[in-house]
Amino acid sequence: MTIYALSTGPGISGVAIVRVSGQDTKKVIKLLTKKTIPEPRVATLRKINKTNTSELIDEGIILWFPGPDSYTGEDMAEFHIHGSKAVIDALHKSISEIKDCRLAEAGEFTKLAFQNGKINLLKAESIADLISAETEIQRQQAINIMNGKAAEKFNELREKLLKILSHVEAKIDFPDEDLPEDILKNIKIKSNEVYLEIKKILEDEKVGERIREGFKIAIIGPANVGKSSLLNHLSNRDVAIVSETAGTTRDVIETHLNIDGYPVIVSDTAGIRESINEIEKKGIKLALDKAEDADLKLIVIDAKKPEFKGTLRDMMDENAILVINKSDLLNRDLSTEIINFNHVLISVKDNLNIDGLILEIKNKLKNKFITSNDILITRERHRQHLEQSLGYLKNFEEKNQAEDFDKAAEDLRLATRQLGMIVGKVDVEEILGSIFSDFCIGK
Repeated sequence: MTIYALSTGPGISGVAIVRVSGQDTKKVIKLLTKKTIPEPRVATLRKINKTNTSELIDEGIILWFPGPDSYTGEDMAEFHIHGSKAVIDALHKSISEIKDCRLAEAGEFTKLAFQNGKINLLKAESIADLISAETEIQRQQAINIMNGKAAEKFNELREKLLKILSHVEAKIDFPDEDLPEDILKNIKIKSNEVYLEIKKILEDEKVGERIREGFKIAIIGPANVGKSSLLNHLSNRDVAIVSETAGTTRDVIETHLNIDGYPVIVSDTAGIRESINEIEKKGIKLALDKAEDADLKLIVIDAKKPEFKGTLRDMMDENAILVINKSDLLNRDLSTEIINFNHVLISVKDNLNIDGLILEIKNKLKNKFITSNDILITRERHRQHLEQSLGYLKNFEEKNQAEDFDKAAEDLRLATRQLGMIVGKVDVEEILGSIFSDFCIGK
């Protein structure tokens, strides 16, 4: 089956690119242009016609990539045409009328590249991350993973385990043979080295996932202290409804922001207070859960009526900023109890010291987003495979010590398999759907 799709963004543009991949790509080019196949990888100007009437659709550039030297590993072509909806629709319709041609599914071109051995699974994921990158730090991380350093590391660890496994299996297959002492000794040393390396990789404070998904900031505080107004101010738009009536916010409202190149997800939550309203009580429960899950808490209180005790005070830690709003209404000094906490005094209404609050947030972000080329984990999937590999290695060590070599070898195989699943060295069909569904259609 030959697939096709628009690979550039939808909407009016100067140029649009329609990609075709599959065994009938040559036939598609010939039927649409009524000419021979262009030279490989040479931009060639051609008239593009409807297949049934020979009516001119457009005049554009065709690029021909014979397999296996193409992105997908199959015969592939790109049609560079004018980016109007009418031109794109006409070209799509003409290709669809050619036998064995169908519209591509989301991520199908990259999935073919993976299945045909052109890229590994980590690179496929990094391509998706690069397409969706909104900040510079996200772009840098995606590029670093695309360059293959993470794949090299996981493959290196996997190769080490395979070598250890070969020694263990030698002991199983030849129990009566006297294997060299240094080989048996190295089984323990080398497996422990891999164990410690994986453990170190996992001790990364989830920086890679934070960069990819966004640093989670929760705005917490009593009702009617200006939490929603602060969210709207930071977002430069009306994300949340603002009202003088306390308890307006019942659900969690989230918005994605770019703060000085750092990706963040800011959540406005229900006011923390005693309530008999069942819906509001559920909103407060969601607020407390969001605070617990957040990377940074902005605990907002009213400068004129500061309520800072109980649950709110318990939340103050190194991952929290005390924000005192409505400073324009303050007509006396703040209490010593509040001053002793690291705080930022602001007025959302009068736009006072908002820059100071943003600077404080940036400082917290810098401490969390320590950029490093050593970041290897960017998705929860990677972390789960590494944790499972670590568990199997621990089991292997225990069984190896007890000289239960048959069972020890099985644990080592499972540990190796988990590492292989990160880069796609083993059957990973069960996770391919979720990975490639994140792509746009033409990728």
